[in-house]
Amino acid sequence: MNWTGKKVLVTGAGGFIGSHLAEELTRRGASTRAMVRYVANGGRGHLDESLLAGDIEIYAGDVTDQSSITKAMEGIDIVFHLAALIDVPYSYEAPESYIRTNVLGTLKVLQAARAIGVQRLVQTSTSEVYGSALYVPMDENHPLRAQSPYAASKIGADKLAEAFHASFQLPVTIVRPFNTYGPRQSIRAVIPAIIMQCLTRDEVHIGATSPTRDFTYVGDTVAGFIAAAESDRVIGETLNLGTGIEVSIGDLARRIGCLSGRDVTIVTDHEMLRPSKSEVTRLCSNNRRACELIGWHPVVEFDQGLADTIAWARDNSK
Repeated sequence: MNWTGKKVLVTGAGGFIGSHLAEELTRRGASTRAMVRYVANGGRGHLDESLLAGDIEIYAGDVTDQSSITKAMEGIDIVFHLAALIDVPYSYEAPESYIRTNVLGTLKVLQAARAIGVQRLVQTSTSEVYGSALYVPMDENHPLRAQSPYAASKIGADKLAEAFHASFQLPVTIVRPFNTYGPRQSIRAVIPAIIMQCLTRDEVHIGATSPTRDFTYVGDTVAGFIAAAESDRVIGETLNLGTGIEVSIGDLARRIGCLSGRDVTIVTDHEMLRPSKSEVTRLCSNNRRACELIGWHPVVEFDQGLADTIAWARDNSK
């Protein structure tokens, strides 16, 4: 696809993945509108420090408000819907807020997209919808098993997207990233949390060390989003975006310690453990469908991605 002049909307554009996606679309020549959550001080999240912020149209609003999302979508060709509450632990404390933002917000986005007649809507899912792996590698036919209120809210959002495609022929594609990491990620996530501890102390406190995850560099995830939007072959489809390589949290901590040049002690902090039946013990992606249908392949080696993320953290410790 020639993105020059293509009018795109990225919801959740102030966030980790959303800011990288908005920037990459802009680099490719798209006319990018970034929807960020309204805050009184006018903050735009990560786009506040983006070198491309001046080339991106910023719209502050709320995806749970129909008039707000409809206004944001006016004149748009392609929508990337990333706005969501994403912190698993907080979903135990405030589950209703996850339903409001992730389910009701997605409904509002779908309704606006249908009314306006957008060319494509890319819905953001998460590997958390699968729960602990029943088999690996996990393809898109793996059962959906909500082990947290967050996962339940994202399953609900995905099913709404599927329903709008089946019922109203809305051109939707669902992309399902597996544990994206990289520069700008919130310290609430496991990789930046470990990095910052390695850089500032001699002990690294983590929760369970045995669960495995499939870590995908943010640049690769963004490339998957864009490739999905470019292909008519994946309308109505769901695509995993993962590497197919699983790494345990314990091994991850040791790896980051080594790459940071620090001799650290790893400590299991019981206050950081998920409820026992809620812990997702294993995630590992089968990305064959994305490879075959949109030609997507992750290209960033894990150690290189970690090194880049560590370097960014050193320079942006605040």
